[in-house]
Amino acid sequence: MVLRNFYAGAAVDRAAHRRRDANWLRARLFHPATRLVPVWRNQNLVMPGTEVTLGTIDPRDFPDAADLPVVVWLGTYGNRDYFAIDLSHVDEPTSHPAVPDTGRFEDLRRVGPVMRHDQGALAAYARGLTYWHERHRFCGVCGSPTRSDSGGHSRTCTSPTCGAQHFPRTDPAVIVLVHDGGDRIVLGRTGRFLPGMYSVLAGFVEPGESLEDTVRREIAEEVSVQVTDIQYHSSQPWPFPSSLMVGFFARAATFDVQPDLDELEVARWYSRDELLASPEDETFRLPRRDSIARRLVDDWLRDGAG
Repeated sequence: MVLRNFYAGAAVDRAAHRRRDANWLRARLFHPATRLVPVWRNQNLVMPGTEVTLGTIDPRDFPDAADLPVVVWLGTYGNRDYFAIDLSHVDEPTSHPAVPDTGRFEDLRRVGPVMRHDQGALAAYARGLTYWHERHRFCGVCGSPTRSDSGGHSRTCTSPTCGAQHFPRTDPAVIVLVHDGGDRIVLGRTGRFLPGMYSVLAGFVEPGESLEDTVRREIAEEVSVQVTDIQYHSSQPWPFPSSLMVGFFARAATFDVQPDLDELEVARWYSRDELLASPEDETFRLPRRDSIARRLVDDWLRDGAG
């Protein structure tokens, strides 16, 4: 069994050809087997219990669903279709009669690590698309309002003289575990992290760069280390807000770590023994368990790199 990163592998058939069939989509929106996946101001509906599960709504309890500002067909799994709906215009979403009484809206970064992977992936998919819609209500070409098309997977400018189409974008970023070929890796922290948290290094891909170019540039910029033997590990959708994290191992060719203090508070080499003895508290902790950063570290601790 291939181990997937958190938020990857949403178990739905996206069947892109269905997105163009407005009549089919409307019929499926109100089918008894369909479920609505609500998002409110970038938070997902979850249901508490012995385990946290993704909250959904029966469309028969939401007859006005088609009139919502954002309705996105996510795809089909088994005999069910899933649609994301955005309830951000509602001040108190849990008071809406269609929302289950015991449900609550939570930041996926808080609950994702304790959800089933397939449910977390579906929640991330819904969150990512509703976020994109909220930020593309106007045309980037002419400034006119846009409307949702293709089952929520594009927006079209409403100006008859423009008509530009806009599609969801994902920002690629590399995330790199730098090792010395032996028992040490580089970790750093920024002020945005939880107290005591240290992580591997990351940065966005710039225009005209390959992923490998970005790995070399980012590591040199952030810690003044030159790297070689760049090896792909895996990737992870990271909808906070709209990134694709592409993970690599890279071996250091130079070893003097000098952190860019505009990017990092501190960075240094850590040994395998130090990491295995991590207290996981505010004095020192490894990356979040739902992050590809944590998987890179865990896989290196278990198997090494290279």
